[in-house]
Amino acid sequence: MSIEVPRVKLAGVERLTLSALAIAGAIAAIAGAAAEPERLWANVLLIGYCIVGVGLAGLCFVAIHYTAGASWSVAVRRVAEGLAASGILGIVLLAIVFITRPQLYPWMNERLNANSLGSPTDTALAFKRFWLSQPFFLVRAGGYFVLWTLFALAIRRCSRRQDLDGDPRWTRANVRLSAAFLVVFGVTFTLASFDWVMSLEPRWFSTIFGIYNFAGLFQSGLAELILVALWLERRGPLRNVLNDEHLHDLGKLLFAFSVFWVYIWFSQYMLIWYTNIPEETTYFLRRLHGHWYALFFANVVFNWLAPFVLLLRRDAKRNRRRLGLVAAAVLVGRWLDLYLMIFPSVVGETPSIGLWEIGLTAGGMGCFGLVLVWILRRGPAVPIADPQLTESLQYEQ
Repeated sequence: MSIEVPRVKLAGVERLTLSALAIAGAIAAIAGAAAEPERLWANVLLIGYCIVGVGLAGLCFVAIHYTAGASWSVAVRRVAEGLAASGILGIVLLAIVFITRPQLYPWMNERLNANSLGSPTDTALAFKRFWLSQPFFLVRAGGYFVLWTLFALAIRRCSRRQDLDGDPRWTRANVRLSAAFLVVFGVTFTLASFDWVMSLEPRWFSTIFGIYNFAGLFQSGLAELILVALWLERRGPLRNVLNDEHLHDLGKLLFAFSVFWVYIWFSQYMLIWYTNIPEETTYFLRRLHGHWYALFFANVVFNWLAPFVLLLRRDAKRNRRRLGLVAAAVLVGRWLDLYLMIFPSVVGETPSIGLWEIGLTAGGMGCFGLVLVWILRRGPAVPIADPQLTESLQYEQ
């Protein structure tokens, strides 16, 4: 089925708002570089990692549905593809951090020894010295970036080619690419979360840190996908395309992953609390004292309690205003979750959420919005020649 859909356009006020946010972020970055460089680079790391996560979540969404042969999600697949392509902004920010401010990671500032790494065995110490070395760290990061970018470009290229000729072979090609990506993603993202976040505190370790980060990544990606889809419906490109059934399924996924997130969150906390190993408990002790205490539990409220309570009813998942509100709360929760992972090791005993955090986050939002709209404008807002599009438009539960 081939249909005509309006191209994505920004209203004047929307373009002005996103541009103003981007400019505010640039000003905050310039001022922060002179006033508080450590907080500046910690914020850039947080924003870059968050944007990369949203991009990977979009690519995972596409890959999972291609692999599963799902048809209902075809209507919103271009939104997910747009998120995947927009992840390049996060890659650029992370690359700048790793090259320009490597001393953000304490293991780059001193020779690794048994005391700095929690007194591991000689074999473990040798491996950590090998793994936590700046050249190998940069090579691994570059490898992750290249692999993710190549998969995103290849899947998007096949999808766009299908718009031109409607050939089902492009779907079959993307099924194969998606299956390969999911395997590669599972390994590379786990290692990336160890490298970029967990190694900020090299004495600490958690064997489920990768899956915990995946839970937050996919949950925030679903929230961003919902917000963008609702915006596109209001602006026109997805009007008469996005229906209550699509929203219901997206709401169910967001609800399910909020429960999955808190399950992994509790599993990590409970196992470390129960075993009571000093090298592990120090991570949570730091986040459960002083002003970190309130943020620690606010994290659970935004990422689990609010979505669980507000989306529990069936009609709530079909209510655009409520679903959008929950999606926005989840994105705030994702920022807070990453803040709690990154900042205690950088700013010390007292959390600081001020002009630097607000300004730089606003700038990241503005830049991400401009990049995403530019990408979405490059083609139709829906895959107009996909063989499953008709089924998706007529989707009913």
